Amino acid sequence: MPEFLGLDTSNYTTSCAVWDSTSHIMQQEKQLLPVKAGEAGLRQSDAVFHHTKQLPGLMEQLLPKSLTDLRAIGVSVRPRNTEGSYMPCFLCGQTLARSIGAVTGAKVYETSHQIGHILAALYSAEQLVLLRKPFLAFHVSGGTTDCLLCEPDADSLLKITQLGTSLDLKAGQAVDRVGLMMGLQFPCGKALEELAVQSDRKWKIRPVIKDGSCCLSGLQNQCEKLLRDGTAQPDVASYCLKAVEAAVSAMTEDALRKTGDIPVVYAGGVMSNKLIRSVLEERFGAYFAEPAFSCDNAAGTAIYAAIRDGGM
Repeated sequence: MPEFLGLDTSNYTTSCAVWDSTSHIMQQEKQLLPVKAGEAGLRQSDAVFHHTKQLPGLMEQLLPKSLTDLRAIGVSVRPRNTEGSYMPCFLCGQTLARSIGAVTGAKVYETSHQIGHILAALYSAEQLVLLRKPFLAFHVSGGTTDCLLCEPDADSLLKITQLGTSLDLKAGQAVDRVGLMMGLQFPCGKALEELAVQSDRKWKIRPVIKDGSCCLSGLQNQCEKLLRDGTAQPDVASYCLKAVEAAVSAMTEDALRKTGDIPVVYAGGVMSNKLIRSVLEERFGAYFAEPAFSCDNAAGTAIYAAIRDGGM
C-alpha cells in the first residue's frame, strides 16, 4: 500500500500525517506547542525545542509499526513560497523528513506551510479538482490574513499571487489578544467562540479596507474600550468575531471584483470558527475545511507528496 508522510512544524503546532492512496485514509497526529498562561506565543528558539521534544512521540503514535511502504514525504520548510520567507521552527520538520528519506529511500518534497493549508482545505472539502483552474484561497491564522489568487503551476503545484492582507494585526493575533484581555488561555479562538455563542447582541461593523487589504488594530482597541465600559464578555467576544468576519467578507468581495466569479476556499485556524464560517458560506458559496484540517496540520503536506509523486 503506497503511503505518503506529511510533516509540518509551525509556530503553533507539531503535526504529522499519513495518507494511504489505496484505502484513501488520512491519519493525523498533532500537538499544540505549550505556551505559558497569559502569554501570546513562543520565541522561535522555544518552538524549535518543543517540536524536537514532541515529534518522536507523535510519530510513534502515528506509526505503531514500521512504515515499509513509505513512498514519499511532504514537508513544509517555510511559511510561504516567497523570497525571504523563513522561520527556524520549520527546520525541525525538514530535518526529520530528510533523515527519514535518507534511511528509507523515500523521496522528499518540500513546500510551504501556506500551500499545505490550502491543500488540506481542498482535501477536506473534497475539492482537489480546483487545482486545475484559478481559485481564491484565504489563509487566516495567527500569522497571516491573506487573500490569495491560486493558479496551476508545474513547478510548485500552485502559483500564488497575494491580492490582499492585513496591514497591521493578523486575524488570529486579534482574536488571541482579545481573548487574553478576558483571561482566556492562548490560543484563544475556541474559547472565544464559546463565549460569543452566548451573546444575542447584533453588531453593525464597517471594516477598514485599503486596496483589498484590511486593518484590524481598531478591533483590538474597540474591544479594550468595551471591556473598560463594562460590556459583558460574551458580547465583546461576539464583536471581535463579527469584526473579523466583516473584514474577510469585504476582502473577498474586493478580490472577486478583480478576478471575476471564481471559487473561494477558506483555510487557517481562524476559519474553523463556526460563526464566521456560516456567514461566509451563505454569502459566497465558499468551501471550508473541517476544523481538523483548518487549524495547523500535516494533511496538506502528505497530499502534496502524493500529488508530486503521482500517487493521486
